[in-house]
Formats: sequence, C-alpha cells, structure tokens
Amino acid sequence: MDETTEYYLVDKKVLPEVFLKVMEVKQRINTGESVSVNEAVRKTGLSRSAYYKYKDSVLPFYEATNGKKVTFLIKVENFQGILSSILNVISQSRANILTINQNIPVNGLADISISLETVSMYGSVEDIMADVKRIAGVRSCTVLSRE
Repeated sequence: MDETTEYYLVDKKVLPEVFLKVMEVKQRINTGESVSVNEAVRKTGLSRSAYYKYKDSVLPFYEATNGKKVTFLIKVENFQGILSSILNVISQSRANILTINQNIPVNGLADISISLETVSMYGSVEDIMADVKRIAGVRSCTVLSRE
C-alpha cells in the first residue's frame, strides 16, 4: 500500500457486480467451498482476469485496516521438514509470523495453526494459501480467523 491509497466506505448495493463476484470468489476460497481460484471463478461466473485485476482492491470493511492478522489452519501429513517448507512460503511473502502451534500427529496427520500479521506482506492471503496447498503432504489450508 502506498501513500496515495485512499479507501471509501460504500454500500454494497451500489457496487458493480464484478466487485461483488470478487468477494464471492474470496469467500469460496477462504471457506474451502472451492479448492482453487479456477474452481471459484467458474462457480461464480467471473473471469480469472477480472478476479486478479480487483482481488487486492476489494476488501470487506473488517479487512481494510493496517496490521491485519490472519490465522491459518493447515492439516499436514507427518513428513520430516513439512513445517519448514510452510514457513519458507510464508517467509517469501514477507508476512510477520506471530504464533505457530503444531499438534502431535494422530494417524499420520497433524494440525498446524499459524497466525500472521500481513501489513507488509507481498501478495495476498489467497496467494499464500495456494502456495502452501502445493507443498507435498499438505492436505488442507484454510483461514481460521481474520482481524
């Protein structure tokens, strides 16, 4: 975000449909209803190019503040080095890691929760999720909470 960025509070009833569809795509991805951007835009009836054009500019009111925090819940197979791979993805995005909690594996699967501060992050939360999901052994990655 640069110094010239300005935000406006606008009733969603007056927004063009493309912005509402961008928000719907984000919602589908964050809730796990869609496993990829491709699937979410297809189900929403929005083009990928429109999604990528507006995804960083259209935010719900509660996300538009600086210093926002996001907590991921990641289900992983019990592979050596998998947490390191996940942390590497987050490090490359320049997000600030606030907490990490990994549960003991049960039946070969473990839950990891990672809380991030995203104020100086490159890319989006959805980008991190997509990159984490591509790591071998990651079964799922969802947003548990946003502040």
